[in-house]
Amino acid sequence: MRNYTDLQHKKVLVLGLAKSGVAAAEILHELGAFVTVNDSKPFDESPDAQGLLQKGITVICGRHPEDLLDEGFELVVKNPGIPYSNKIVADAISREIPVWTEIELAYLISEAPFIGITGSNGKTTTTTLIFDMLNNGSPEPLIAGNIGTVACGVAREATKDNVIVTELSSFQLMGIKTFKPKIAILTNLYEAHLDYHGTFDNYAEAKCAVTRNQDESDYFIYNADQPIVVDYATKSNAKKVPFSSQGRMDEGISADDTTIYWQGEPYLERANIALPGKHNLENILAAVAACILVGCDKAKMEEVLTKFGGVRHRTQFVREWNGRKIYNDSKATNCLATKSALDAFQAPVILLAGGLDRGHSLEELRPCMSHVKGVVAFGETGLRFVEFAKSCGVQQTVIAQNVEDAVHYAAPMSAEGDVILLSPACASWDQYDSFEIRGDVFIDAVMKL
Repeated sequence: MRNYTDLQHKKVLVLGLAKSGVAAAEILHELGAFVTVNDSKPFDESPDAQGLLQKGITVICGRHPEDLLDEGFELVVKNPGIPYSNKIVADAISREIPVWTEIELAYLISEAPFIGITGSNGKTTTTTLIFDMLNNGSPEPLIAGNIGTVACGVAREATKDNVIVTELSSFQLMGIKTFKPKIAILTNLYEAHLDYHGTFDNYAEAKCAVTRNQDESDYFIYNADQPIVVDYATKSNAKKVPFSSQGRMDEGISADDTTIYWQGEPYLERANIALPGKHNLENILAAVAACILVGCDKAKMEEVLTKFGGVRHRTQFVREWNGRKIYNDSKATNCLATKSALDAFQAPVILLAGGLDRGHSLEELRPCMSHVKGVVAFGETGLRFVEFAKSCGVQQTVIAQNVEDAVHYAAPMSAEGDVILLSPACASWDQYDSFEIRGDVFIDAVMKL
């Protein structure tokens, strides 16, 4: 950990615990700050708060005092999920107290450079691919951020021989001041999290903060197939590396039906790449570009790309069963994600879909239903999915009780050469606590076939 001294003897409020708050509080304490932690969970129900108190950190639990900032705090480090409309956060901003997320702290203490990956879709797949391709190489990669590992905790252990591959949400990026990745990636921009950001413009600005502090010594890898992303790229001061899946380009990284090109020259053959789908091709292009820029061995990249079957719950290849290929895309909680999954396949598909009914239209799926030969629907939207499938000309439809039941309907409905795809297009909360649990139930049922 770099000996960062600017926070020594400063009063810092850590707002919200969870993993990121605990890690931030501990590191700030080590850096010599006077740390106070505030969390809504009662103290006697919070082992994290109890542990921090034992380390000499002030803890205020069970409430958020409205006069908390009167104690003279010079910095607030907040949990990314806490909105800026929160009274304490809004009060801090009105008092011109800096408000960070732990990503900023991670950057300030890190001896290792960052690869920062953001975008509406594809962040986790791109992050995981980069990590896997760089693994066992030089520099040695560490993985962090929104993917589940707290960035400042990883940065505390990193050395100059590492590179930190970091998945970044818009929530995290809103809380940066100097964060400057050596390589920044923007996969795409679609409407998301408007309940948090208020408008799409605010959301897009937060995402594009990934390149805000970059200069000509850095690289910005961006989606050249999205005009809005191209517009934002013009504002970046980094060296620009566009990617496109629409055919060969003379600059950046691109692909046609057979080949991936680097700076216009053939670089990799697509035939041996395991991960299906146009959206995943975009993720692959961004990941390969990043790995080239840090000097990754080409053979290592090819080895990973021929075996990488997807991130768990994200168009994840589960198994082949009696000539059927079975995929788990439980992370697809909206129609756009399911559309991308369906577009990834040319073989006939048995689609397992349904879940929480938020009243959204299914019409976005209609253009990609032509090769869906059967639909097994479940959850609150089960009946709506069946009626929609029939209107698309799907001949085989059935309503199942749940995901496990759906697998037992899908197996006999399919034929050799078909794809069985769980891609719900809905949130899981009507029947499962998370999309991860829903996907795990699906995998268990599939493995029992």
